[in-house]
Amino acid sequence: MSKPFYIKFEVPKEIADAAYEALQITAKTGVVRKGTNETTKAIERAQAKLVVIAGDVDPPEVVAHLPLLCEERRIPYVFVPSKEKIGDAIGIDVPSAAASIVKEGEAEGLVKEIVARVEALKRGTS
Repeated sequence: MSKPFYIKFEVPKEIADAAYEALQITAKTGVVRKGTNETTKAIERAQAKLVVIAGDVDPPEVVAHLPLLCEERRIPYVFVPSKEKIGDAIGIDVPSAAASIVKEGEAEGLVKEIVARVEALKRGTS
Protein backbone atom coordinates (compact mmCIF):
# COMPACT_ATOMS: atom_id res chain seq x y z
CA MET A 1 0.00 0.00 0.00
CA SER A 2 1.34 3.45 -0.86
CA LYS A 3 1.76 6.02 1.87
CA PRO A 4 -1.17 8.38 2.49
CA PHE A 5 -0.99 11.85 0.92
CA TYR A 6 -0.68 13.64 4.29
CA ILE A 7 2.60 11.93 5.25
CA LYS A 8 5.21 14.54 4.36
CA PHE A 9 8.35 12.57 5.32
CA GLU A 10 9.37 9.01 6.13
CA VAL A 11 10.13 8.28 9.78
CA PRO A 12 12.62 5.49 10.61
CA LYS A 13 11.36 2.69 12.86
CA GLU A 14 13.54 3.77 15.81
CA ILE A 15 11.99 7.27 15.83
CA ALA A 16 8.47 5.81 15.60
CA ASP A 17 9.26 3.42 18.47
CA ALA A 18 10.65 6.34 20.50
CA ALA A 19 7.41 8.27 19.84
CA TYR A 20 5.33 5.35 21.17
CA GLU A 21 7.60 5.16 24.22
CA ALA A 22 7.33 8.92 24.81
CA LEU A 23 3.52 8.65 24.66
CA GLN A 24 3.58 5.74 27.10
CA ILE A 25 5.80 7.54 29.64
CA THR A 26 3.88 10.81 29.26
CA ALA A 27 0.52 9.05 29.73
CA LYS A 28 1.76 7.94 33.17
CA THR A 29 3.71 11.04 34.29
CA GLY A 30 2.51 13.98 32.18
CA VAL A 31 -0.46 15.08 30.07
CA VAL A 32 -1.49 13.52 26.75
CA ARG A 33 -4.39 14.60 24.55
CA LYS A 34 -5.99 11.57 22.91
CA GLY A 35 -7.65 11.48 19.51
CA THR A 36 -7.85 13.81 16.56
CA ASN A 37 -10.26 16.33 18.10
CA GLU A 38 -8.33 16.80 21.36
CA THR A 39 -5.05 16.92 19.42
CA THR A 40 -6.43 19.58 17.09
CA LYS A 41 -7.49 21.70 20.08
CA ALA A 42 -4.07 21.29 21.73
CA ILE A 43 -2.38 22.47 18.51
CA GLU A 44 -4.74 25.42 18.04
CA ARG A 45 -4.14 26.49 21.65
CA ALA A 46 -0.37 26.06 21.18
CA GLN A 47 -0.26 23.59 24.09
CA ALA A 48 1.15 20.59 22.21
CA LYS A 49 4.89 19.88 22.55
CA LEU A 50 4.83 16.93 20.12
CA VAL A 51 2.05 15.57 17.91
CA VAL A 52 2.00 11.88 16.94
CA ILE A 53 -0.04 11.02 13.82
CA ALA A 54 -0.89 7.48 12.65
CA GLY A 55 -0.18 6.50 9.06
CA ASP A 56 -2.95 3.88 8.82
CA VAL A 57 -5.97 6.14 9.26
CA ASP A 58 -8.97 5.52 7.02
CA PRO A 59 -10.26 7.82 5.64
CA PRO A 60 -7.03 9.81 5.61
CA GLU A 61 -8.94 13.12 5.69
CA VAL A 62 -9.51 12.53 9.43
CA VAL A 63 -5.90 13.54 10.20
CA ALA A 64 -4.82 15.26 6.97
CA HIS A 65 -5.19 18.74 8.54
CA LEU A 66 -2.83 18.02 11.46
CA PRO A 67 0.56 18.42 9.68
CA LEU A 68 -0.61 21.72 8.17
CA LEU A 69 -1.82 23.02 11.54
CA CYS A 70 1.41 21.92 13.22
CA GLU A 71 3.55 23.71 10.63
CA GLU A 72 1.44 26.84 10.92
CA ARG A 73 1.91 26.86 14.71
CA ARG A 74 5.53 25.58 14.56
CA ILE A 75 4.69 22.49 16.63
CA PRO A 76 6.79 19.38 15.95
CA TYR A 77 4.97 16.30 14.67
CA VAL A 78 5.92 12.76 13.81
CA PHE A 79 4.25 10.03 11.78
CA VAL A 80 4.00 6.49 13.14
CA PRO A 81 2.70 3.41 11.32
CA SER A 82 -0.06 2.23 13.68
CA LYS A 83 -3.10 3.81 15.31
CA GLU A 84 -3.45 0.63 17.41
CA LYS A 85 0.00 1.22 18.91
CA ILE A 86 -0.87 4.86 19.67
CA GLY A 87 -3.96 3.65 21.55
CA ASP A 88 -1.90 1.04 23.44
CA ALA A 89 0.81 3.57 24.30
CA ILE A 90 -1.63 6.08 25.80
CA GLY A 91 -3.46 3.38 27.72
CA ILE A 92 -6.82 3.21 25.97
CA ASP A 93 -8.57 0.12 24.59
CA VAL A 94 -9.27 1.57 21.15
CA PRO A 95 -7.02 2.78 18.32
CA SER A 96 -6.21 6.49 18.22
CA ALA A 97 -5.52 8.29 14.93
CA ALA A 98 -3.50 10.97 16.72
CA ALA A 99 -2.24 12.03 20.13
CA SER A 100 -0.35 15.01 21.44
CA ILE A 101 2.02 15.46 24.33
CA VAL A 102 1.07 18.57 26.31
CA LYS A 103 3.19 18.12 29.45
CA GLU A 104 6.10 15.73 28.97
CA GLY A 105 6.49 14.53 32.55
CA GLU A 106 9.42 12.09 32.78
CA ALA A 107 9.61 11.85 28.96
CA GLU A 108 11.00 15.38 28.55
CA GLY A 109 14.47 14.28 27.36
CA LEU A 110 13.02 11.68 25.00
CA VAL A 111 10.61 14.21 23.49
CA LYS A 112 13.46 16.69 22.92
CA GLU A 113 15.51 13.95 21.22
CA ILE A 114 12.58 12.97 18.95
CA VAL A 115 11.97 16.62 18.02
CA ALA A 116 15.66 17.12 17.15
CA ARG A 117 15.76 13.95 15.03
CA VAL A 118 12.53 14.83 13.20
CA GLU A 119 13.83 18.34 12.45
CA ALA A 120 17.01 16.78 11.04
CA LEU A 121 14.90 14.41 8.92
CA LYS A 122 12.85 17.29 7.52
CA ARG A 123 16.03 19.14 6.59
CA GLY A 124 17.35 15.97 4.99
CA THR A 125 20.36 15.67 7.32
CA SER A 126 19.34 12.55 9.23
